[in-house]
Amino acid sequence: MKFKLILSFLLLASSFTAFSQEKQKGNNSAVAEKGLIKVSVLYPFAEGKTFNMEYYETKHMPMVAGFLGSNLVKYTIEKGLASGVPNQPLPYMAIGIFYIKSLAEYQAAIAPNIAAIRADFANYTNVAPVILVSEVVR
Repeated sequence: MKFKLILSFLLLASSFTAFSQEKQKGNNSAVAEKGLIKVSVLYPFAEGKTFNMEYYETKHMPMVAGFLGSNLVKYTIEKGLASGVPNQPLPYMAIGIFYIKSLAEYQAAIAPNIAAIRADFANYTNVAPVILVSEVVR
């Protein structure tokens, strides 16, 4: 009887440990992997500037993602809400971010499509984006 109780406890403990580790892995999956390349496309806010988030989300970003193919790990779209400093103007209306594996592959995919990408700007904004390419450190 004692043996069965100890065995049951060990099985329960190992199941709990496995579940806990799996849950931790799941929580970390939202964090981009170290070494990925991050391409941030920032759309500065200014009076009189416009941004059509629906078009950006449903047409523009999927179009660019399609050009990137298997090099693309994921992409995110952010809508600016406020400045980090109270009572200061919004710095960016929107930010589109691509997480990619290879900068060289990104550049090779974007170069032949840059005219189409730029031509599409007029469909959702009247502001020129600022682009930052960086490496995920953590």
